[in-house]
Amino acid sequence: MARRWWLIGVMAEGHVKRIFEGRLTTDGAGVRLRRVFSNNTVALFDPFLLLDNFGSDDSDDYVRGFPWHPHRGIETVTYMLEGEVEHGDSMGNSGVIRSGDIQWMTAGCGIIHQEMPKKYDGTMRGFQLWVNLPAKSKMISPKYRGITGDQVPTLKEGRAEIKVVAGKVGGVKGPVSDLAVDVEYFDVKLAAGGSFERPAESTTFAHVIEGSGSTAGMRVKANQCALFDEGGEVRIVTDEGIRFLFVSGKPLKEPVAWGGPIVMNTQEELEEAFRELSEGTFIKEAKGGVAKA
Repeated sequence: MARRWWLIGVMAEGHVKRIFEGRLTTDGAGVRLRRVFSNNTVALFDPFLLLDNFGSDDSDDYVRGFPWHPHRGIETVTYMLEGEVEHGDSMGNSGVIRSGDIQWMTAGCGIIHQEMPKKYDGTMRGFQLWVNLPAKSKMISPKYRGITGDQVPTLKEGRAEIKVVAGKVGGVKGPVSDLAVDVEYFDVKLAAGGSFERPAESTTFAHVIEGSGSTAGMRVKANQCALFDEGGEVRIVTDEGIRFLFVSGKPLKEPVAWGGPIVMNTQEELEEAFRELSEGTFIKEAKGGVAKA
């Protein structure tokens, strides 16, 4: 196999552990979406908790949005392909996530925010990924990162085009840094006859947005998510064209206590978070990068 510009060393082609179809559901105030994976797959996708694929050409499917709600213990990554989402949070951030933009939010010790999609002339499409925070970072101060589409570098080589949101490939580094968990997050387009190779040294998955392709002898198509075994090389080829999200991160291998929008390590921590939410003490004052009550 010829060495590609994004391949480090020579590795055996990896295997697909499982292909996920996801399930249609509603969340927020009635947003219809496809939940690719969630709390029943925690051990498989560690450190990733949830991936939602949302979009429709009918605004009734999404305009009710996600009104004010809390998060603690995680990072949320919202990536808009097409459409606009108004947002606001308890840190005072507000604005609009537009086509091509990314919102990478570290909830840390606690944040309350809202995400409200706006009516869009066309098909609104986007994704939200939840990344678990390690125990040592669960109670860090919240952080908001708003990245516009023109800040995301694109690497083009042959029949491949890669938008690098986080991580580094072919000498191109994404704009998202200072993360508690090192994550690679690429938006990959392959024209017909194209291929993509990348080591799968940690938890690695590819979620197909458009088209179809083959990997490890298996066919993957739009709305499917291929989870790869660790230790091999991901190789995706296509004869018709494909676009997919490629995401990887090192597993935390820590206990998970998950209650709705809050993810901690123990049931006691989870109960404390909801008690503070009801008592009005959920939002903490930051001191030296670590929140205090």
